[in-house]
Amino acid sequence: MNEDDFPTPEVDVESIAPATLKQRIDAGEQVTILDTRVASEHEEWAIDGPTVESVNVPYYEFLDDPDEETLDQVPEGEPLIVVCAKGGASEYVAGVLAQERDVDVVNLENGMNGWANIYERVEIEAYDGPGRAFQYQRPSSGCLGYLVVSGDEAAVIDPLRNFADRYLDDAEEFDATLQYAFDTHIHADHISGVRTLDDRGVEGVIPDASVDRGVTYADVVETAADGDTYEVGEATVETVYTPGHTSGMTSYLVGESLLTTGDGLFVESVARPDLEEGDEGAPDAARELYETLQERVLTLPDDTVVAGAHFSDAAEPAADGSYTAPIGDLVDEMDALTMDEADFVDVVLADMPPRPANYVDIIETNLGQQVADDEEAFELELGPNNCAASQDALTGD
Repeated sequence: MNEDDFPTPEVDVESIAPATLKQRIDAGEQVTILDTRVASEHEEWAIDGPTVESVNVPYYEFLDDPDEETLDQVPEGEPLIVVCAKGGASEYVAGVLAQERDVDVVNLENGMNGWANIYERVEIEAYDGPGRAFQYQRPSSGCLGYLVVSGDEAAVIDPLRNFADRYLDDAEEFDATLQYAFDTHIHADHISGVRTLDDRGVEGVIPDASVDRGVTYADVVETAADGDTYEVGEATVETVYTPGHTSGMTSYLVGESLLTTGDGLFVESVARPDLEEGDEGAPDAARELYETLQERVLTLPDDTVVAGAHFSDAAEPAADGSYTAPIGDLVDEMDALTMDEADFVDVVLADMPPRPANYVDIIETNLGQQVADDEEAFELELGPNNCAASQDALTGD
């Protein structure tokens, strides 16, 4: 049944905005969720957190007068927040529960699609370069992006197409013009916003080393080679070639203080090496990643702040709320950064998580080899990113 086909509940059902729900979770409130999507969707990605209880009972169990066995699966907790993909099925289920049980029940507005539209901006207080640096956080997928503002100029790193307007608006908020939109690599988990922003007058920049993968628009945007620099007000953005996750993986050193590492190094893990060349090419990519980390990243000053393109449930935010950490702290905490090459490769290749959903279509869209409209692009990137190797193995936990 299409969500638009569900009848309107016979009782009024209140809604909660995704942003409000996120605020409650961040505040440590107990949150009880009834997720009415099919089991496979709930298993792939769901709203979670240390104070969140999420129980999955598919919406179709509530059609045609649900029996006591179905109703008994509904968790206790008030308000009970009912969730589905877009908000239609959950509104219907919430109405059924309001009629059948004397409970305080609310519907998540726009469902998981609404949750996927949460995009928060956090200032990186440890940034010590000219101007200011901010981290964008998308909790639904763990995607991270960055905004650098210096004087009347700004740049965004790893922008998402779905939030192209947001970057322009945020730059304007700081009385700055968005000059550059940088990609660290050809992403496999979300649709890049570089081309969209380039179409709107921002200079799009992709790594020169990624062009050989078959990028169809390389002659339209700027291509950044290792050592190239870009001026954003008084801040310098330096290109640092860091292959391993992909052959074209590139980091950007901002203001000699902040290293945006894309999917090469995260605060809780390192990159998975199999998304470009598959299982067969993963060992060579893992060895290349080891060399990159040892010779190109860990040789930077210990107080250089690492800022990856993703975070997972295993990541601990810094005091400022950003998912960043100094290189020196990561070396102290992450076993993978002090292993020899053979052990590193073995650990990185062990227990590889599932590949990101729709990653082939996402890669081809980011290469420009296939086309997706805004709605299709949004649907493609729903779900977890899964771009890191196993955190437990890498940290020794």
